[in-house]
Amino acid sequence: MQPLEQLPIPLLEWYRDNARTLPWREDPTPYHVWVSEIMLQQTRVAAVLDYYTRFMEQLPDVAALASVEEGRLMKLWQGLGYYSRARNLQTAARQIMEEYGGEFPTQYDQVRALKGVGDYTAGAICSIALGQPVPAVDGNVLRVVTRINGDERDILAQSTKRAIADQLRPIIPLHAPDKFTQAMMELGATVCLPNGAPQCHRCPARDFCVARAQDSWSRIPVKAPKRPRRMEERRVWLLFHQGRVALRQRPSKGLLAGLWEFPNELGTQLPLEWTWDMPQGHFGGVARHIFSHVEWHLTAQVVHLEKDALPKGWVWCTWQELAEIYAVPSAFAGVLDVVKEEIQR
Repeated sequence: MQPLEQLPIPLLEWYRDNARTLPWREDPTPYHVWVSEIMLQQTRVAAVLDYYTRFMEQLPDVAALASVEEGRLMKLWQGLGYYSRARNLQTAARQIMEEYGGEFPTQYDQVRALKGVGDYTAGAICSIALGQPVPAVDGNVLRVVTRINGDERDILAQSTKRAIADQLRPIIPLHAPDKFTQAMMELGATVCLPNGAPQCHRCPARDFCVARAQDSWSRIPVKAPKRPRRMEERRVWLLFHQGRVALRQRPSKGLLAGLWEFPNELGTQLPLEWTWDMPQGHFGGVARHIFSHVEWHLTAQVVHLEKDALPKGWVWCTWQELAEIYAVPSAFAGVLDVVKEEIQR
């Protein structure tokens, strides 16, 4: 018997005794599982809990998500990052309304065809919410399986992900595919950890895990090196007038598409197209934000304007409006304290 084939029974027993109480597990409908899984992509569970609760209070079903105004959706998503995920959620919700009469589809291929839903998310929805024995292979599952098997193939390669899905498919218990999928995720998140040493003494696979036996956990899973991120030095112009701060909306495509931001540009010079009189202002601090492919180094310049004229499409907003209406990405979180202080002067 291969190591992985020994996993299901001890895994389910372990999960029964160790599963965390999470809101989407309390009522695992396809909608709840779907939204939670999209939120959890590249985000920790602890960070998602409040967002999930607030999202469900405002948008409790597919119809509400399909019809919500985009600005409100972006505000609900603010802080989770990767805003295209929220837009894809809404596009998929509209697909469900138009193609399935508002009822969540129940076949894997139908779920997989929804905007923004990949193999993993479709597997999670179908196994957890619909009770189907299909694998859901995310980073946690890849780590658990490759360590148990001693598999040193590159987990970023699609061929590796497909091979692991094929290994999991025949061992998924037909009576409990939902518990098996959640247990695999839970094991990777809480025991077979992504950073630091795994807690092998707590692991249901400790007696047959190859990485534990060979003490090879530190090199498994194997990931091909990523290309280094591009660095950008940006000047952020914090413009104020009578207790309000200026915002502009980003283009409808590209990084942070459609969100509101404090005006900023590459380099330190005032853009030539800004033709109005601009006082010198004063230094407002520095901040840094890391995206997957680029790293922003931000230097803030605080300027109080005598006139309220702004370029077309820009807006003045109060602190309350900034908190309740305009979705400003977390890339600018490092300057919010300065904004609040200047507005309330």
